[in-house]
Amino acid sequence: MSETVYKSVLPGVPRIESPAFRAELPHFGLSEAEQAIATKLHVDGFAVIDFEDVEFDQRVDRIRASLIPRLGADLNDPESDKTRGDRRIQDAWKFDEDVRAIAVNPAILNLLSRLYGRRAFPFQTLNFPVGTQQAVHADAVHFSSLPERFMCGVWVAMEDVPAEAGPLFYAPGSHRWPIVSNSLIGRRGYASQLESAQEPYADAWNAMIAAHGASTETFLARKGQALIWCANLLHGGSPQSDPRLTRWSQVTHYYFEDCIYYTPAFSDEALGQLQLRDIVGIDDGKLRPNSYLGTPLPAQLPPLQKRSRMGRLLRKIVPRRSGN
Repeated sequence: MSETVYKSVLPGVPRIESPAFRAELPHFGLSEAEQAIATKLHVDGFAVIDFEDVEFDQRVDRIRASLIPRLGADLNDPESDKTRGDRRIQDAWKFDEDVRAIAVNPAILNLLSRLYGRRAFPFQTLNFPVGTQQAVHADAVHFSSLPERFMCGVWVAMEDVPAEAGPLFYAPGSHRWPIVSNSLIGRRGYASQLESAQEPYADAWNAMIAAHGASTETFLARKGQALIWCANLLHGGSPQSDPRLTRWSQVTHYYFEDCIYYTPAFSDEALGQLQLRDIVGIDDGKLRPNSYLGTPLPAQLPPLQKRSRMGRLLRKIVPRRSGN
């Protein structure tokens, strides 16, 4: 990402989510097309772009051939139930160079870096042969950062997606609602056990949708389109009415440099109890240090024992409960 002379008055929030977005947008050095994408993300929390890769069709064919044997379903028979096998393969970039190439696409990395104001790097891939049919959720409970919101996802359609194939859906504008955290719903997260990291927050997300009178939209993507979405955008997978259909796609999750990376579902931020992540960048295979304002957290401490100064002060006055 090329550096710009202009410095935001709010560098601790992504450019596209800044309260000063309208005033600062002309100063960020974005092209007209990039400004349109930035505005769409600011207003709605998502934007649709064309994925730039001259080898995209060939990559898709190779990825399908590589992953089908690992999925446990007959994906080549046009009449078979495609939903019976595994619905995702996580981190296929570790063994599939085409998956990795999509994740490290230079145009995407450059665009995200310019939109967020910090250098982007990919840290996780998910490849899907069919729709997830996943309930509405925000990624912010799974992956978050300090400062907040320096995480996003990019979903790439590897084929045209009809309504019967279980397309993505999302609630436009929901990224601007409060992030549903453990403190907000009144639960302890640190050292807890969950079968589903989303389950504790489902009622809160649905209540917020109802309270705002929000509607959801589906994304009937064309092959080669990509959807960028913000960390707190509520989204999910629609029911798949025709199980004979595939919905090949890839999601890549991106973090941004000079942040603390952690899992909110298993953290209590107010007490400085964070389940920190050891994040490896897909682009270079290197561990990204958890850092704050340019200062890395001490590497010699195990991640789950790292505490903020505020957390140490609180422990002097708040007894620690067993199991937390």
